[in-house]
Amino acid sequence: MTVNPITHYIGSFIDEFALSGITDAVVCPGSRSTPLAVLCAAHPDISVHVQIDERSAGFFALGLAKVKQRPVLLICTSGTAAANFYPAVVEAHYSRVPIIVLTADRPHELREVGAPQAINQHFLFGNFVKFFTDSALPEESPQMLRYIRTLASRAAGEAQKRPMGPVHVNMPLREPLMPDLSDEPFGRMRTGRHVSVKTGTQSVDRESLSDVAEMLAEAEKGMIVCGELHSDVDKENIITLSKALQYPILADPLSNLRNGVHDKSTVIDAYDSFLKDDKLKRKLRPDVVIRFGPMPVSKPVFLWLKDDPAIQQIVIDEDGGWRDPTQASAHMIHCNASVFAEEIMAGLTAARSSEWLEKWQFVNGRFREHLQTISSEDVSFEGNLYRILQHLVPENSSLFVGNSMPIRDVDTFFEKQDRPFRIYSNRGANGIDGVVSSAMGVCEGTKAPVTLVIGDLSFYHDLNGLLAAKKLGIPLTVILVNNDGGGIFSFLPQASEKTHFEDLFGTPTGLDFKHAAALYGGTYSCPASWDEFKTAYAPQADKPGLHLIEIKTDRQSRVQLHRDMLNEAVREVKKQWEL
Repeated sequence: MTVNPITHYIGSFIDEFALSGITDAVVCPGSRSTPLAVLCAAHPDISVHVQIDERSAGFFALGLAKVKQRPVLLICTSGTAAANFYPAVVEAHYSRVPIIVLTADRPHELREVGAPQAINQHFLFGNFVKFFTDSALPEESPQMLRYIRTLASRAAGEAQKRPMGPVHVNMPLREPLMPDLSDEPFGRMRTGRHVSVKTGTQSVDRESLSDVAEMLAEAEKGMIVCGELHSDVDKENIITLSKALQYPILADPLSNLRNGVHDKSTVIDAYDSFLKDDKLKRKLRPDVVIRFGPMPVSKPVFLWLKDDPAIQQIVIDEDGGWRDPTQASAHMIHCNASVFAEEIMAGLTAARSSEWLEKWQFVNGRFREHLQTISSEDVSFEGNLYRILQHLVPENSSLFVGNSMPIRDVDTFFEKQDRPFRIYSNRGANGIDGVVSSAMGVCEGTKAPVTLVIGDLSFYHDLNGLLAAKKLGIPLTVILVNNDGGGIFSFLPQASEKTHFEDLFGTPTGLDFKHAAALYGGTYSCPASWDEFKTAYAPQADKPGLHLIEIKTDRQSRVQLHRDMLNEAVREVKKQWEL
């Protein structure tokens, strides 16, 4: 009898991933991927998360890997199944999230000959993956078992090598596809990992930084701009650097510098609003800017840096990328954020004046004070949701924020506070698809409640993702901001085109979303006041399953209310500053 080589070949493959530190596999049902799915499920060190819809599965894996900051396996059968991973792979590429895509395939003799469920899967994801290979067909010889273990180690290493990102291994498999679990599929050839892959931290010597250090030692008018940050150590060192330099930190919500028990005295949280005013911009213009992480959400900050190339921009990117959409940076430094901060602080000798920092603190503080005096009772105005929600998110939970208007409103309205919770969003490619599934993945990765704030069109895009809340018992509270269409377009020049605006951009759907909650076995409420909202939100925030809270808002009046509120606060700041 011929022995089926799949058992030990794929078993060795999966086992080497486990030895590489991978603990999670997101699996989509399919026939050709049977050995991959079954052996992941059988491995004692790998947790399997079954997702029926491939597009949702891709984003679920993205959210899971985003939290864990280590690779997650993403498995599907042959054919168009893999194509549905594409949007998540693109997001993983641009947001530097490590995912290992394992696509089962027909063997070579069944390719391009009209065989069913067979497409060309070579380089399917193009340049959006860091590494691609078409693996050899399963064999059980010692040489081929060494090969497949080496391939697993390499794939894991490539995914984790900075900048982290997705890799793709295409796996041709012949029938029979069912492995024999009684035949010790995970037998090892060596003690421990077959190949140990290690990566280091990007550093730079003090001499190379001498010109930057001298500039920062002399420049009193500087600021630090922080996009998304992952390392708590880096955050602490950035804060220490800001205090040493007496520079304000313009902290994007995804930096997670606005909330938590750390020192936030130099953190500025209202810059997106007051930097829209030309007089304030002139008064607060820096000579130098240090940027950590990707470009923040704030368009005023981006345009300020883009339109004033005389501002010396220093971009710190440990991953060796090129994060400069302004095309105006003066120094691109590929170095760990903490290493950079420590090297710069080591060269500072004289005490710094606090006058410059105090200007920023004055404007930021007065803006927030005036904003709090403006009524937040109107439920139809979306901005009020964020003013209230920021004080309700449970401590040590996560807030996942949808793209388009939600992330911008969080940037505008979320203030500094001591309550610790983490904010996530998909800001690599900034798409509105897959957001529900990404939030589910974050919840599964943190094993803690997640609140998702999402617009109605984005929610519609990923309704399939809600199944995970039911099947996996994931505690997800969805705050659905329903303005019946694409609210962000009302802020853009397209809004002036009255004849075709609603059909082409506003795109109202008129959907009744309470049926979505019922379909997936969730709870539903549609509060008419903020007291009703608080009553609906607080008790559900940590209960398993889907809890949908729909906030119906007015897209037509939103823009003017938003601008009037922020302009009023800015006017009061300028009065007090005598501008």
